[in-house]
Amino acid sequence: MGVAAEPIFAVSNRLPETALEALRDAGELRIDERSEAIPRANLLELVRGADAILTLLHDRVDEELLEAAGPQLRCVANVAVGYDNVDLEAAARRGVVVTNTPGVLDDATADLTLALILATTRRVVEGDRLIRAGRPWTWGMSFMLGSGLRGKLLGIVGLGGIGRRVAERARAFGMEIAYHSRHPASAEVVADLDAERLSLDQLLARADVLSLHCPLTPETHHLIGEAQLAAMKPGAVLINAARGPVVDEPALAAALAAGEIAAAGLDVYEHEPRVEPALLGLENVVLSPHLGSATVETRTAMAELAARNAISVLRGEGPLTPVASQ
Repeated sequence: MGVAAEPIFAVSNRLPETALEALRDAGELRIDERSEAIPRANLLELVRGADAILTLLHDRVDEELLEAAGPQLRCVANVAVGYDNVDLEAAARRGVVVTNTPGVLDDATADLTLALILATTRRVVEGDRLIRAGRPWTWGMSFMLGSGLRGKLLGIVGLGGIGRRVAERARAFGMEIAYHSRHPASAEVVADLDAERLSLDQLLARADVLSLHCPLTPETHHLIGEAQLAAMKPGAVLINAARGPVVDEPALAAALAAGEIAAAGLDVYEHEPRVEPALLGLENVVLSPHLGSATVETRTAMAELAARNAISVLRGEGPLTPVASQ
């Protein structure tokens, strides 16, 4: 009887060494070492014959890629909490398990969300630009006034793990909490946050800060567009640390320019890394380059969880964190 071949793990991008070491110990490792997104042709070649693939959020996992991998493919481990880059139906047809990395990035993304809230409401980045440009300024009672958070209503769209962590932090700043989601939060979460569930229309009309933490689905694509922005308070702030296409970016730029809302803080974009040009010249928008999970601790935990998922599936032990819709 021949010796069984080692399983092949194909990794589309450089990951923290602890995750790579775990994969090396479990089988053969193939990896693309570049730090930027792997070109499509290279990705298709990398996955040929792989038993498991570890992908990032910009890697499109579709029928073409699954076909290129071959019939022995058993797992796609997405190193992200979202999985809108994966064709779940195509994977299911082939019996391929899809996993993600929920939970381990909740705190980091919530921290970044609070940073965007503070930066927009207190005009921190706008002030930084003023100083760096050498423009004259002097302290005054009406100079660069922002708005405080105590007593203001934080509206959260999607009260999942990240949304709850954001709400916890906002409560420490004295904010009130309301939320909109398809399903009610548990009684325990509602009690802890003293959170009120509202319809989206109600949330838009009442929120002083609207923070998006919903997944990208056909239903949430451009969830916030021209009509929704017009329904918000003139002094309201929009924060998006979910997925770029949840917001209609040209409509947002127009609303910001017209003063329909006060400010916005964005960590994600519809066509990353491209940013809607109309946003770039506006003072009342803070833009960060998808840094939600960008801490050493969090990115390491994400990669390690993805590696454990792939190894567990190939050992026949089942996925640790399969995507919720499978």
